[in-house]
Formats: sequence, C-alpha cells, structure tokens
Amino acid sequence: MTRIGLLSDTHHFLDEQIFEHFNNCDEIWHAGDFGTIEIAEQLLRFQTTASCKTPVLRGVYGNIDGYAIRSIYPEILRWRCEGVEVMMKHIGGYPPKYNPEVKKELIANPAQLFISGHSHILKVMYDAKLDCLHMNPGAAGRQGWQKVRTVIRFAIEDKEIKDCEVIELVK
Repeated sequence: MTRIGLLSDTHHFLDEQIFEHFNNCDEIWHAGDFGTIEIAEQLLRFQTTASCKTPVLRGVYGNIDGYAIRSIYPEILRWRCEGVEVMMKHIGGYPPKYNPEVKKELIANPAQLFISGHSHILKVMYDAKLDCLHMNPGAAGRQGWQKVRTVIRFAIEDKEIKDCEVIELVK
C-alpha cells in the first residue's frame, strides 16, 4: 500500500500543518504552482526526516512556476503507482470539461486517476465515461480567492484508490 499526500497551488507558501498531515505518507504529489524551488526542497527535506520509506516528490509545473521548477518538473507526468495508471497536469480541467489536450490523451491512453490543480477548487469526482477518478486538491497556499485551503490524503493498494481524506488547513 502506498499512502499519498496531494497538494497544489502553494504559490510560494508551505503551511507547517501540511507536515503533520503528511507525516505517514510514502509519497507527496504536487499538482503545480509551487511558486519557488524552495517549496519542493522543503517537501523533500520533510520526507527525509519523516516516516517515509523513500522520499518521493512527484510534481508538475504550473503556470506561475519559473525555470527552476520547470527544469525539474514536467508539464504532464504519467506513472504507475501500484496497479493504478496516474496522469497529472496543472491546467487539466475536470469531468467532463477537460482541457482538450488532456481529454485527447485520456482517451488515447487511459488513466485510472487524473490529477490537476490551477482552479483552487477542491474536486474529487469519478468520470464514468472514461472510467477515471479525477482529483484536484484545491489550493494549499495563501494566494488566491479561496476561503478554505485544502490538501488530500489517500492510499493506493494494488488497483484500488481508497481512504481518501480532504484536509482543511486551519488559518
């Protein structure tokens, strides 16, 4: 079983509460708009000292991210976590209003989990037409119009996505 902490749209700010909530996660996934490379470095340092078996920080760059992030993290990331095919893109839309590029890719190369950020709107919804779960963790940073900052914690075991928890970051 792989336990995952999912966040997005930190926009130069990493809330200390995230470390408490992600303490037992095996991997951290960031769906773009890190803001600075220091955010990624903080997450990796945290994983090194936390109970993670091996520090894993997967991520994609967002529209506000500069060269330092873009030189490390791609625009689109695909990988397999346990038995689940995962696809992540910062500006990806959601069912059925996907970014046209994302929809074309999901049809041509199906994924069981599609993750996006950008909107600052928390969404966890199943797309029956594409047989794909969509997750957008909302925004973890302070910049933006959102009133509640959120992250998601969940697990993948074999081919099952389970134990999904939405976590609200207290002001």
